[in-house]
Amino acid sequence: MVIGLVVVSHSRQLALGVAELAGQMAPSVRIVPSGGDGSGGLGTDYEAVGEAISQADSGAGVVVLFDLGSAKMVADMAAEEAAGSVVVVDAPLVEGAVAAAVRAEGGAGLSEVAAAAVSAGGSTAGGSPAGGSAPADGSAASGSAEVGGDVVRAEVSLTNSVGLHARPAALVARALAPLDAAVVVRFGDEEADAKSVLALMGLGAPGGARIKVVASGADAAEAVRRVEDLAERQFDE
Repeated sequence: MVIGLVVVSHSRQLALGVAELAGQMAPSVRIVPSGGDGSGGLGTDYEAVGEAISQADSGAGVVVLFDLGSAKMVADMAAEEAAGSVVVVDAPLVEGAVAAAVRAEGGAGLSEVAAAAVSAGGSTAGGSPAGGSAPADGSAASGSAEVGGDVVRAEVSLTNSVGLHARPAALVARALAPLDAAVVVRFGDEEADAKSVLALMGLGAPGGARIKVVASGADAAEAVRRVEDLAERQFDE
């Protein structure tokens, strides 16, 4: 069973849009929007939020995200009345929903999915200098990973058309999540935690670019292999 998500917003369109975006990256996760006051206006509806929680819960639990303070009050009340395990998180709505959905898709538990949503606000690309990022010519991902001590490094060509944007970034993050490895992806002068879909998207690495993958830990070699494999498959585009 997979953790479900509920997106609570004062705007029906906003709730629908966030749920749609997160759903593109986590097709197995039940993501249920609950937006508006029930009469077509701005606001929140207690009964609608409670119904959304019921719809999202497959038995594993539900994480609820909200946009504004009064939405939290409604979400908290609905969570208290819910039959299953429900956690209401104070997280950035869009980023939190995306991060939580990807984590849930990877099979994480309720507390892990909630933590992913809360920490999403800090999931951006860093500014540590890295190696060059000369554009690739669209050839297959370069192999020949190099092992130095406990670190495995490789340069990988992004052979798909959009590069490390939403869905490809989600695939990378999900593939690496269960591994015992710290993995960094570098593009130009930026680097990102490869287990964070938002951080990967923040790199802005386009199709045809070359990235550097640096992994350490017990599963470092497997982590690099998985990134190379995704690139060779053009991220299943």
